[in-house]
Amino acid sequence: MVNEEMSDKELLQKNVEEFSRLQSYMLLCEKDSAVYKAMKIRYVELKVILTASSVNLTELDIIKE
Repeated sequence: MVNEEMSDKELLQKNVEEFSRLQSYMLLCEKDSAVYKAMKIRYVELKVILTASSVNLTELDIIKE
């Protein structure tokens, strides 16, 4: 079996898609819920990853926290 690694472009695309999807889920929850708080941890992680990758989050970040 060949070990295939994601290219930087594919990894960036995956993170952008996850960031967008996660925000959609966050909007469905109450901000004080345990589920929202758990999702917010991943939201912050993805925001750091995307910012470090020079992605402009102006249009993507609908939560803005």
